[in-house]
Amino acid sequence: MKTPPESFLIFKEELKKARLEKERLQKEYEQKLSEMNVELERLKEQISAQQELMKTTLEYAIRLEENLDTFKVEVTNAPTLKKRSFH
Repeated sequence: MKTPPESFLIFKEELKKARLEKERLQKEYEQKLSEMNVELERLKEQISAQQELMKTTLEYAIRLEENLDTFKVEVTNAPTLKKRSFH
């Protein structure tokens, strides 16, 4: 059996190194992607909470405005009271 040429053995070793490097890079990529997905989920939760807070704030402001309008109508329609003196 004939031994393979030295260039073939070198090529085979370089190919093995390249595969190991590819695997390392793939793992690093997957880890970073996972970290980014976790961060993205956290940001989505924050945005959702802020949107809910804004919705609640707007609803509260609308209710206050409606109550103010109702109060204005009540004050306008209320019979005027004579000024009474405490003396």
